[in-house]
Amino acid sequence: MNDEFDFIVVGGGSAGSVMAGRLTEDSELSVCLLEAGGSGDSWLVKMPVGAAVMVPTKLNNWAFETVPQAGLNGRRGYQPRGKALGGSSAINAMVYVRGHRSDYDHWAELGNSGWSFDDVLPYFKKSEHNERFFNVWHGQDGPLWVSDLRTDNPIQQHYLEAARQAGYPLSADFNGEQQEGLGVYQVTQKNGERWSAARGYLMPHLGRSNLCVETGAYAERLIIEQGRAVGVEVRQGGKLRVLRARREVILAAGALQSPQLLMLSGIGDGAELRKLGIQVQHHLPGVGKNLQDHPDFVFCHQSDSLDTFGISAGGSLRLFKELQRFRKERRGMLTSNVAECGGFLKTRPDLPAPNLQLHFVVGCLEDHARKPRMGHGFSCHVCLLRPKSKGTLSLRNTNPQDAPLIDPKFLDDPQDLEDMVEGFKVTRKLLAAPALAAYSKRDIRTADVQSDEQIRAVLRQYVDTVYHPAGSCKMGVDQNAVVDPTLRVHGILGLRVVDASIMPTLIGGNTNAPTIMIAEKAVDFIRQGR
Repeated sequence: MNDEFDFIVVGGGSAGSVMAGRLTEDSELSVCLLEAGGSGDSWLVKMPVGAAVMVPTKLNNWAFETVPQAGLNGRRGYQPRGKALGGSSAINAMVYVRGHRSDYDHWAELGNSGWSFDDVLPYFKKSEHNERFFNVWHGQDGPLWVSDLRTDNPIQQHYLEAARQAGYPLSADFNGEQQEGLGVYQVTQKNGERWSAARGYLMPHLGRSNLCVETGAYAERLIIEQGRAVGVEVRQGGKLRVLRARREVILAAGALQSPQLLMLSGIGDGAELRKLGIQVQHHLPGVGKNLQDHPDFVFCHQSDSLDTFGISAGGSLRLFKELQRFRKERRGMLTSNVAECGGFLKTRPDLPAPNLQLHFVVGCLEDHARKPRMGHGFSCHVCLLRPKSKGTLSLRNTNPQDAPLIDPKFLDDPQDLEDMVEGFKVTRKLLAAPALAAYSKRDIRTADVQSDEQIRAVLRQYVDTVYHPAGSCKMGVDQNAVVDPTLRVHGILGLRVVDASIMPTLIGGNTNAPTIMIAEKAVDFIRQGR
């Protein structure tokens, strides 16, 4: 491994894979990509249903926890984050969603010029290779494969029929002209296999002489000299090395670890850093603030259907047959992203955009699948897309190996709880429709929940993340912004943050596709000398 490169990218996830792959298209530039996890190319990653094994465990997963959440009866939440090349795109549910047009227009209104929906749409299209849609909203030439599910699960049609019966609109494309409606998700898969950001952007180019990819490499501190980021201290195989960047250090460690590394390097709230004995390189009080995440409640229903995942003799025989089908055809249950259906709804018709997202899961997954249950079932997540609650990310101590203190402050704002009550009712109406009710043998969590007070209680008992932390290094021009609209860190030269942490406000949807878009746009900033 060389000691000096033009660019050092910290984090080989959805953004980091894009940055390294795109920047090395220029043979004159050298790039070193640092990833703390592994190679991200095992069959557990490639087989889509492997997510159900990785998310509840430490396989390719940091498996963080939050601090106790007052809004959740003092419970600690769970925060799985990908730990491999591809990052969370190596363990997620592969749902391809961009968010609502108004999300990005709002970013621009906050002073982030160049980030309106019309500005970012070309980068979504540039990243995308969509197998089904050929229109002005989609791209066909990008590295990120987007396709229809190949599970052939009949439950999808029952879900759509239930939506009709409940009077909810349907949508064939959540990334087209209109987001609102329920339907079947498109996924980041190719030929029935997971297509992570690393598979799309990085792995085809590992042979490039100007690309160095190091796995098992823990970035411990950024090296700041005279107000400029010039390198990274890296621990790999028990040894500490110093790598230097001639042009830029690009921090792409995600919404939980990018602010952690900034603070460990002396960039953050000066008073807080001094309390830990960290030498302040630059007082930037917004680092770690503005943490936002989608609060999420899960309905769980027991079912006799072997079209759902579960633990039973019949289910085991079915999975054995499905394994053979996957090997031969790359179709069937093992190509499932588990959250096969879903969509976007409003709690009130006068809202300008949907404020709820549903993920319909063909399995009864309790506590992020960490509590196995005998038998079969299905679940339905409902999350609040634009919560008012904002949390923080702070240092536990000065040890880079220790997890940060993650405090999303779920349901901290009373309005979030009331909006979730309405979301609960909207989702229950869907599940009560005959087409889905016929699949249900028992409502495990909410059978006796009727009054608003009972709904509030069950929400506080079970709400947790739907895996979309963002905003902790927010982009902007105000005093709490961490990066400017070109993603350069305020007050430090040669340093950018490129990941979901720069989102000034949480977008209305899954965050993987937007993170890839952010990185595509950042590459252009660099190429344009901005």
